[in-house]
Amino acid sequence: MPVKSRMLRSQMLWGYVFIAPAALGLLMFVVLPVVASLALSFTDWNGNNGFRFIGLKNFAQLFRDPVYLRAMRNTALYAIVTVPATIAAAVVVAALLNRNIRGRNVYRTIYFIPAVTMPVAVAVVWKWLYNSSHGLFNYLLGLAGIPGPSWLTDPDVILWSVMIIAVWAGIGNNMVILLAGLQGIPETYYEAATIDGASGWRRFLHITVPLLTPAIFFVTVTSFIGSFQVFDLVYIITPSSGAGGGVLMDATRTAVYSIYQNGFQWFKLGYASAQAWMLFLLILAITLVQLRLQTKWVHYE
Repeated sequence: MPVKSRMLRSQMLWGYVFIAPAALGLLMFVVLPVVASLALSFTDWNGNNGFRFIGLKNFAQLFRDPVYLRAMRNTALYAIVTVPATIAAAVVVAALLNRNIRGRNVYRTIYFIPAVTMPVAVAVVWKWLYNSSHGLFNYLLGLAGIPGPSWLTDPDVILWSVMIIAVWAGIGNNMVILLAGLQGIPETYYEAATIDGASGWRRFLHITVPLLTPAIFFVTVTSFIGSFQVFDLVYIITPSSGAGGGVLMDATRTAVYSIYQNGFQWFKLGYASAQAWMLFLLILAITLVQLRLQTKWVHYE
């Protein structure tokens, strides 16, 4: 065997050795669970009895389950409100922090801190801020003579309370991506517009926004995917027991929380798997629509 061929085989062998741990981990903790969940979605397994194949009954039940439909409505409202609000705020913050101002790196760090903070810690702090009796928000509103709402005990308010947290926490991550997009816009465009007498608002509207659309499109897709998977904020913020716990849970139950309840509280593992796959198909459909619309509203330099 030629020396060159033996060296190539040796390199290939060592390459497979190095990727083997990652490949085995991906197979064991991602691929096999996904395949297993697909198989479970066609059964009524509860973790104890035997597997009984029931076909598409779990998927048919989804459209007749008022609890699941309420969870999907909550999730859709959460996504429709938080995604545009977060991206709009992130664009403004990124544009401001892209300017040559003193201490901008400090400001960038401050805005990015929520993105790297554990969601549980964020939710615990905001629960104190939302406290009706001793919270900071109602205290400040009281100083202005405004009666504060029951942020965490009113079914009509609690989902909006979760949305406020999500918008606040999501600005930093999107800001970093949008900052990268802003820094890729040539300064000559702004100089030419300034010479032509364009105001700062017109430069932002006709130069910054159109040339930033690739980055905006990216954060829109990722934000929608993330918003349909919200779980931790709802789990920490919403009381699961006590007075009004059931009503509050109905007001904030999301798609992933419904999967968690069916799978790990009520042990309807087959039904929970069907919900998970329905959520996957919904996210896939929304993403494909967004990709389809990409060529219509994304402007490239």
